[in-house]
Amino acid sequence: MPRSTCRLSRRGFLSTTAAAIALAQTHPGHGESPSAEAQSRSADPFLTTTNPGIVKGREAGLGLLQPTRAQLEHGLEVHRQSLVFDSYGFAPRAALDGAALIAADQAGASDQELADLREEMGMIRPAQSLEERNEFAEALRCAGVTCIFQNAGEEGQDPLRLIKRLARFTYLTDQLRETLMRATGPDDLLAAKAAGKHCLYLTGNGVPLAERWATVDEELGFVRIFFQLGIRMMHVTYNRRNMLGDGCAETANGGLSDFGRAAVAEMNRVGVIVDVAHSGWQTSLEAAKTSTKPMVASHTTCDALQHHIRAKPDEVIRAICDTGGLVGICCIPQFLGGKGDLVALLDHIDHVVKTFGIDHVAIGTDVAHTSQFAAAPAAKGPPSRGRRRNRFASLWPEGALGGNWPGQASLAWTNWPLFTVGLVQRGYTDDDIAKILGGNMLRVCRAVLS
Repeated sequence: MPRSTCRLSRRGFLSTTAAAIALAQTHPGHGESPSAEAQSRSADPFLTTTNPGIVKGREAGLGLLQPTRAQLEHGLEVHRQSLVFDSYGFAPRAALDGAALIAADQAGASDQELADLREEMGMIRPAQSLEERNEFAEALRCAGVTCIFQNAGEEGQDPLRLIKRLARFTYLTDQLRETLMRATGPDDLLAAKAAGKHCLYLTGNGVPLAERWATVDEELGFVRIFFQLGIRMMHVTYNRRNMLGDGCAETANGGLSDFGRAAVAEMNRVGVIVDVAHSGWQTSLEAAKTSTKPMVASHTTCDALQHHIRAKPDEVIRAICDTGGLVGICCIPQFLGGKGDLVALLDHIDHVVKTFGIDHVAIGTDVAHTSQFAAAPAAKGPPSRGRRRNRFASLWPEGALGGNWPGQASLAWTNWPLFTVGLVQRGYTDDDIAKILGGNMLRVCRAVLS
């Protein structure tokens, strides 16, 4: 029976979970029972969840897009069938163990130790708490994400600093094997999809350096070691200037150094994707002209639509695309501009597709789902010790991260299925949507490892 193409009212979308479930069902004739296909759609976890954080994002996104019944059904089906690969993001974040934090504080832990403990808890508690494990699994199911290019390195070049997050996510995947795999190659992503599992592909937020400055070869020796540990992508710079080049927040915009060119060549040789998401425009342009393998700006936006230090101008995007690479559009309202919502995200995707082609865009959210239990009293640790100095890596010009963005909830990480629905609304074919959701990033991964 033909599906209705009339638009449902905002109230019809948002009133109850039951109404949302009804959207995913076909409408049988009088006296007929829903088909098996319709019943399967009605069980979609994105629609049936009662998790408050996920529901909030879902309602914001549905209210913004106002898809027809046919668009919603088709979008959810395309999403289920596709390999969905976040080109840069974060596994769902767990609530903290407040009692353990207070105990550490009372035992004399330093500010740095407490900060490390908070970060570690947010990353690995799904392996230690059944409540957080269930939350973690539900967020992954509702998002329908097969793989996350996981931030697994604290911003910088010190190998000991970079290895902490790598260890945490290695531990997490080791402990959650029934749900989560650690991918080390593109075929692992396909295996996870086939098995109905999820996986992490690991990226470091810097190029690890020996920092002894004896020879170029010795300095870059850790690139190979971190590749052997599972890192498959590395930032050239992170906001600030380093020995490779200028970050995106440096006013000098000095470009890639000779050592930076050697680092790009070594990443190409070893099989590590070059990522210039946080690099300056000249550094990004020169890295693209240096790289002999596809490279990326894994989580960025288009400066043609919204000027921002974290965006890329068309000249830089063209250079990245000319390597066979891509840009991942992120979910940060300040970078997207417009109304900082799901519509703005789709606008930036449209710009890349229309200007550079369907093969050169992905979605790299740069956001995470946070556990619904994070606000509970049990998750609270010791009170703040007062104002702290900004981290070295946090070189953000005034106003770069500010503003009021009422549509931000529509960019919730668990709203991935609505990203797909939005692409359906804009007329993308199923094959093109599959490229944007994950096929393009998978192609880059294959090419760099070849």
